[in-house]
Amino acid sequence: MTVLQTRSLTLAHARTPVIDGLDLDLPAGQVTVIIGPNGCGKSTLLSGLARVLAPRGGSVLLDGCALATMPTREVARRVGLLPQSAVAPDGLTVRDLVRYGRHPHQGLLRQWSRADAEAVDAALAAAGVEDLAERPLDTLSGGQRQRAWIAMVVAQDTPVVLLDEPTSALDLGHQIEVLDLVRSLAARGRTVVLVLHDLSSACRVADHLVALVDGQVVAAGAPGAVVNPGLVRRLYGVESVVVPDPTHGTPVVCPVGLAARTG
Repeated sequence: MTVLQTRSLTLAHARTPVIDGLDLDLPAGQVTVIIGPNGCGKSTLLSGLARVLAPRGGSVLLDGCALATMPTREVARRVGLLPQSAVAPDGLTVRDLVRYGRHPHQGLLRQWSRADAEAVDAALAAAGVEDLAERPLDTLSGGQRQRAWIAMVVAQDTPVVLLDEPTSALDLGHQIEVLDLVRSLAARGRTVVLVLHDLSSACRVADHLVALVDGQVVAAGAPGAVVNPGLVRRLYGVESVVVPDPTHGTPVVCPVGLAARTG
């Protein structure tokens, strides 16, 4: 299984550091969810893990090798990223979009094959968009488009999958579908890292949680071990009651109100 790590990683926008000297180990073959308040560096960290944003210092390691030194096509074969605001050309159909996920596997000596077509069909089915395959993206609802983008990342067939708020445009039923899909990817040996805002959903899907504040890890571990009212207060300034989910046993966060300001 593929191991993804950071060592003394520093990421910045312009001259402003967002992640500074971060050491992080992401469990192989498991689902890691990054949580934290707006502006804490969650999406920046995901961009660094995907080599979209180059480190100002330190490194991202993939199976012990610095991601920055690897050929671009090799990175694309091993790390798949779905950013928050993905954009596709006008008129593209769902199937056309999902086919893009196979581009890293093409080359002068390897053209489109039956295996690629089967991977596209399997990704369409996994994301529940096979009935929409011939529809243009611009005719779909926000939730349908989001599932089409997820299908593209699934078709890329990378051992590491990075998803930035993949449920943000989805209704409750489709949120559950996507989170179940995330679990199934990990069950097949992929290392999945995603950003979620809903803390209870994060606890349900995650094997491992990473909580960020101001670009630093303030808690990491299994949801049941790290999520408590103190952590919720520190992350969001909210008083809460944390109870076990009656079905899954994972933490459910029940907000009570804003925490009293101190100082």
